[in-house]
Amino acid sequence: MKPFASRYLLVVAFSLFLAACSSTPAEQPTAVQPDAWQQLEQSIASNELATAEDQLAALAAQAPNDPRVEPHQRQLAEAYLQRSQIVLQKGDVNAAATALARARALMPQAPALTGGDAMAQARKAELEKAEAALKAAEAKPQARLIDPSAPSTVVALQTTDSRALRRQLDDIAADVVNYRCEVVFQVPRTQDAPWLKTLLGKRVRKLDSGFALQQTHKIQRSLPAQVVLVPHQQ
Repeated sequence: MKPFASRYLLVVAFSLFLAACSSTPAEQPTAVQPDAWQQLEQSIASNELATAEDQLAALAAQAPNDPRVEPHQRQLAEAYLQRSQIVLQKGDVNAAATALARARALMPQAPALTGGDAMAQARKAELEKAEAALKAAEAKPQARLIDPSAPSTVVALQTTDSRALRRQLDDIAADVVNYRCEVVFQVPRTQDAPWLKTLLGKRVRKLDSGFALQQTHKIQRSLPAQVVLVPHQQ
């Protein structure tokens, strides 16, 4: 009987051990939180530049001599410069000016951007090019009908309302001269093209007598009259 009792006790003890193990909650892995520098890099990568600038300012205040301050400052300045170029291409001059100002404010504080090495000179040249493009955009009259950043703009012509059509052609002529546009009239009737070209031509010559106006037309009988304006990208 003793061997049987011993085996029975061992089975009971092992069962209790298994039950205790199964009732113990498994430890959950602890999520590793990114440190402040990683959060800064994530903000720049996500194009959250205002947040990144605040984070960088806080880190620089805590450890002004940390060697990571300068490269992150340079990275943030370059991100602002890239943003200014993108929004300027979309025609948003105000947003481009704001981003460019932030890039300019950050760059002089980074010695690597003002030194004599080739990379610093390239960054300086890129900044100057962006500033020149911004000045040119600010000096150019605001587009009336076209989207300057688009390859072309289609404008439906109000041919049934002579007064509205005259105002429309005034705006078209201004955009044609200011943005060096080629003009393609798309009209349902052949006789529509000559008088539209004549009306637009007179307005363009009045604005700039030396402008080489390029006008063509296409007959599209299933569509109402419209004009396609193709600006020359500068």
